[in-house]
Amino acid sequence: MSVTHETDEVRVAQIGEYQVITRPPRSDLVALVEIAAQVAQVPLATINLITDTHQHQIAAAGFEAAVCTREDSMCNVVLHEPAPVILEDASKDPRFADNPFVTGEIGKVRFYATHQLRTPQGVVIGTLCVFDTVPRTITDEQEHALQSLAERVVDLLELELRTRELSASVQRLEEVQTELRRSNEQLGAFAGQVSHDLRNPLTAVTMALRMLSDEIADGEEEREPGLQYLLARAISGAGRMQSLIDDLLAFARLGGELQRRPVDLGATMRDVAEDLMTALAGATLVVDPLPVVTGDPVQLRAVLQNLVANAAKFARPGEKAHITVCAHQRARTWRIEVVDRGIGVPAEQRSRVFQPLARVDESVEGSGIGLTTCRRIVEAHGGRIGLDESPYGGTTAWFELPAAG
Repeated sequence: MSVTHETDEVRVAQIGEYQVITRPPRSDLVALVEIAAQVAQVPLATINLITDTHQHQIAAAGFEAAVCTREDSMCNVVLHEPAPVILEDASKDPRFADNPFVTGEIGKVRFYATHQLRTPQGVVIGTLCVFDTVPRTITDEQEHALQSLAERVVDLLELELRTRELSASVQRLEEVQTELRRSNEQLGAFAGQVSHDLRNPLTAVTMALRMLSDEIADGEEEREPGLQYLLARAISGAGRMQSLIDDLLAFARLGGELQRRPVDLGATMRDVAEDLMTALAGATLVVDPLPVVTGDPVQLRAVLQNLVANAAKFARPGEKAHITVCAHQRARTWRIEVVDRGIGVPAEQRSRVFQPLARVDESVEGSGIGLTTCRRIVEAHGGRIGLDESPYGGTTAWFELPAAG
């Protein structure tokens, strides 16, 4: 394949993206070419796009735009010149003396000025051309203005292309959002049904285990001593399974619309502390003043409850948890921090723990769903969430939310 053929392919592909040669002349391009004629003080001007076989006049002033073969095109001869070509009388230039646009076969061009149309990728796709049937000259100011207008031609072509691409992207995004809403609705319905189907037999199993445990505790001493221990483990396992089912259901249902309203995080934290009274038994909990933000009160409460519960759960062995909840305003956001003095999370694990079912310490009970749920809630509010090392060697779990307007 020759260099010329390769160049033609690139140019034809670029022209095809602009989608102008098969459509009626665009009003913005016609207006621009009319300005070019006025600037040069000539009666005729056109925008030419040159493919591998033809010259397409996509806008014209002073005559009807048309199509001719590439061999007949004057601009094709100088398409790849490094600078504009300006001739007082084209009939005296050997490159054009026999051209049908000069000889009278198609036209009688004398004054001729052409400026290349160069795309942002450096591809020359055609020219902005002004001409007259009599010899004439133009000033340096006129030439500079024509060069600027040639650049504006490309700007208009690019603007329409990018607008079309953006519209297509918006349409695809809307289609994805519609599909996502439908999928979330189906997922929520499916999760609800699965949760219901699993809860009933699990509840029956748990009740049977507890009844059997009660019977043994009521005096059947002759039974195997280890049976009570095994039953206790079975009941505990059933409880963990119930908790996992609830966590999975909450995770699946997060696709719904947020119920946005002012949320007093201080009041929310007081409710969280009351709900976690058992988990926080013996722990030190310090709550600094917290802001009012805009969001879903139920979901933001779930975030705080998960983070505080984790801080209590991952205390150092033999030590009581020490937790501080505080807030810092940063530009247009609030950063809420839950700081503990626990065992900490290794730096290489701090992103992974936000993935579904990811757990760092298998010795501590949990489903691995909580932090994933927190991330989905915070991101749905337009915020961010993460983990850092605390000043005490533990973990600082933080999330950022837009400040109330």
